[in-house]
Amino acid sequence: MTLVGHLDELRRRIIYALVGLAAGIAAALMLGRQIVDFLRYPYTQAMEAANQQPDLSVLNHMAGLIIYLKTAMATGLIIASPWIFYHVWMFVSAGLYPKERRGVMFIVPFSAALFIVGALFFVFVVAVPVLSFLISVNNWLGLEMRITFDSHVTLMARMALVFGLAFQTPLAVLILGRVGLVSLKMLHQYRRHVVIGILISAALLTPPDPVSQLCLAVPLWLLYELGVLLVWLLAPRAKERVD
Repeated sequence: MTLVGHLDELRRRIIYALVGLAAGIAAALMLGRQIVDFLRYPYTQAMEAANQQPDLSVLNHMAGLIIYLKTAMATGLIIASPWIFYHVWMFVSAGLYPKERRGVMFIVPFSAALFIVGALFFVFVVAVPVLSFLISVNNWLGLEMRITFDSHVTLMARMALVFGLAFQTPLAVLILGRVGLVSLKMLHQYRRHVVIGILISAALLTPPDPVSQLCLAVPLWLLYELGVLLVWLLAPRAKERVD
């Protein structure tokens, strides 16, 4: 394919991706109230467990509309991401060797699945106990909470992103094993160092409370062990270097 042909193909794929993104945002706009309720769910559960009214406020007249549009755009991007990745793949795959295509066809869906599982793990498993702990600290200090919906959504989005990225750990370990940068012996030998690094990372990436840090550190450690298992199963080069 000539340079002009590549540019024309790139333009066509970008248009398809943008059309899919617009459709995703349109769908998210129609589901705006349900999305807001979904984001509010962990806070509502935590406040009700503390026998408090689950009120979330806004600071100005435009805040509700801005939050609605921001959440719709973010959700629309998530909805359209498989379609967008498909067209990115169709453009890139033309220049790859068959072996490279097989690797990417495994890595991309696996990575996307890990990210989604990580984000949902935070929302449905971690968010409520973390918020409950923070609420109990404020109550113990005798502080009246006035949480804005914008700050709550920001916290939820940031932590969902952190957990989604953290859940890439098995894939990262597997790739390092496949390319020969690490061996099973190294992964076992430096396990203690990895655990210390996980604890430090959890302290830096989460709110400064022990519940949040443990809720990230423990899954990270388990995911590292999953990565070691995947290296043992799928990375023969790393297994050969055990001795």
